[in-house]
Amino acid sequence: MHEALLIDFANGGCSACVGASHLERLVRDYHVFLLYATQNEANNCVIEKLKATSKSVNILEDVSTASGLYRFKQILDELDVSVIKVVTSPNGKQMIDLYRERLFTAVYSFEFDLIASDKCTCAECPSHAPLDSPGEKVRKDVEEFVRRLPALKGEITVSKSTLIPDCFGHGFSSRCGGVSYISTVSSLNLFCSSKRRDPRAVVDENRRRLGLVVGFDHKTMHFPKVNHGSDVWVLGKPEPDVYDGIVTDRTGVVLAAPGADCIPLLFCDPVHRVIGATHAGWRGTLMGAAMETVNSMVREFGSNIQDICVALGPSVGVCCYTMDQKQVSDFTKIHTDCVPDPESARPHVNIRLANRVLLQNGGVLPEHIHDDTVCDRPLVTPCTSCNPQKYFSHVRDGINFGTQVGFMWIRESELETKTEAAALV
Repeated sequence: MHEALLIDFANGGCSACVGASHLERLVRDYHVFLLYATQNEANNCVIEKLKATSKSVNILEDVSTASGLYRFKQILDELDVSVIKVVTSPNGKQMIDLYRERLFTAVYSFEFDLIASDKCTCAECPSHAPLDSPGEKVRKDVEEFVRRLPALKGEITVSKSTLIPDCFGHGFSSRCGGVSYISTVSSLNLFCSSKRRDPRAVVDENRRRLGLVVGFDHKTMHFPKVNHGSDVWVLGKPEPDVYDGIVTDRTGVVLAAPGADCIPLLFCDPVHRVIGATHAGWRGTLMGAAMETVNSMVREFGSNIQDICVALGPSVGVCCYTMDQKQVSDFTKIHTDCVPDPESARPHVNIRLANRVLLQNGGVLPEHIHDDTVCDRPLVTPCTSCNPQKYFSHVRDGINFGTQVGFMWIRESELETKTEAAALV
């Protein structure tokens, strides 16, 4: 049975073409929502009849369709409802579908009951209005709406590694200062997943606000198509279907590595001006994602391993990360200290140390790795699970977790800046 019924009077019809008797048959046992641009006497009459029939009627009368649908989504999330029946016209369905792409995810299931509005004589019925560039109209409506949303959990904060030279812009985000409202992804969630409730428009707004604070264009961000493996994409070559690392020598692009317990690793070669960003969970660690990124920098751009610096961002610490005993033997083989309590029923595992050991064994200088073992630099590798006010954590929050990122870009050199300035003269 459908749990929510959305009646679209803003884009899809009026009370005359929908028909009060039709609605009265539909609304029993549903949470009913009426989306209005404006109310009138006829629609108010319908509302009173629906209130007498339905267990709940919610009026979504807002300044825009985007704000009305966003409020609708918030109530659904409060009710833990994801199955929705929509009463609208063919025109309205087209509009609702466009909003759905931006304000909802695949978690929400929509079914449409299309009304025939051709017999409606109401001149102001929205079902008669021609659709002129609806995609652009919806994009602007949603964009303007999310930009007005208040920041939650304080201001955006970013941690930076003093190991990485100033010729690179970089940082590791926290969970503060974004607009995501669902508790486990609040507030600066930076990754959109079809399996979670935080929609693309909200995540894009979070990325935009991060870019404004740090100083980059969020539209240039490149995220890996995470597969918990070791594949690395060389930006500019054909993009693989899945990969966990990206490397480039291009200016003007921002590489991003997501993490919520998994480690976001940032790589740089200041001699050849090459960067990399990689996501490494326990599987990626064992498969050598970190060294595969280093090897890609050497192979594709001529980097010297001893010039490469690596910073490990916020991730789950050995204090909070446990695995089944049968899974930890591969980490013990990397180094016995990676599993401090191997006889425990659920041994603790240090995936950060495993990455350090693998990088050092591959030729990266120990002093060129910034992680939680480094005491003479500001900490950039805190435990995500231990810090619920500042970081997202899959281990702590379960499957509906948010995501922070490590990000890096190559700043324009002084020579490039002078060359561009000369070209404008």
